[in-house]
Amino acid sequence: MSFRIRGTNASSGMGVADQSKATYMELQRKKVHRYVIFMIDEKKNEVVVEKTGGPAESYDDFTAALPENDCRYAVYDYDFVTPDNCQKSKIFFFAWSPSVSRIRSKMLYATSKDRFRRELQGIHYEIQATDPTEVELEVLKERAY
Repeated sequence: MSFRIRGTNASSGMGVADQSKATYMELQRKKVHRYVIFMIDEKKNEVVVEKTGGPAESYDDFTAALPENDCRYAVYDYDFVTPDNCQKSKIFFFAWSPSVSRIRSKMLYATSKDRFRRELQGIHYEIQATDPTEVELEVLKERAY
């Protein structure tokens, strides 16, 4: 007996829209965006850009843009000054999966994360978060230094 599975293979996850890769490259190389929030478009079977934040936007703007009750992927370009007074920048990848989000959504984002993450070259750190305390600015500071 054989079974055919319709749609995307769960182990490989969703495809990645060209726009998603291009927008990430703008954040990484051109510093056009402070952050990018991505969502899975189930109709297209791919990860797409939901929102971008301009270079002047703050970390609070970024965390406020994450939905309270649904999963998302996000990247944030964190600028900081080291104790040696050197200006640095690190790119953080977030797998945002609030504990109150639907189980189907959590599963979809979990099975698609690795493939999507591999498409984004140059990520320095990854944070998996289920509630706002796991994405506080202090978490980034601890990882970056």
